[in-house]
Amino acid sequence: MAELATIARPYAEALFKASASDANAVLSWLDELACVSVQAQLQQFADSPKATNEQVYAVVSGVMKSVLDKHAQNFIQAVIANNRLAFMPEVAAQFRALVNAKSGSSDAVIYSAFPMDDAALAEAAGVLEKRFARKLNVSVELQPELIGGIRVVVGDEVLDTSVKAR
Repeated sequence: MAELATIARPYAEALFKASASDANAVLSWLDELACVSVQAQLQQFADSPKATNEQVYAVVSGVMKSVLDKHAQNFIQAVIANNRLAFMPEVAAQFRALVNAKSGSSDAVIYSAFPMDDAALAEAAGVLEKRFARKLNVSVELQPELIGGIRVVVGDEVLDTSVKAR
């Protein structure tokens, strides 16, 4: 995995420097690109010697729902030209880490046995921000096997208040 991180880091850092003013907009299309780039059929097509860079770019941009500005188009074309499409999930993760470091926040995933409404999520986020002493970007994933309660993962820290853990 060190090689993956080593290859992805320059792309994430360059993109971060180029988009420092609007990093959240970049994060939205970069996350989408990361999801698109892991598709096995796309990887197979991109690795084919018969496929040109323009054809691969046309497929990628055609699949993405985000409207790509000129900087995004140039970035994607550079990634495709250097055969680095498979590294986009790691680039997105490193870019997100740079954005979080700049804003002083962290990503938090709340695993819940049941769906959480907006009010409960806002309340939980407030409590968790006090508990972890930093601003959190909260997302929720359902895990019915928890039976009840929540499990929170912030970086390498875990807070497990689920019934399953007891």
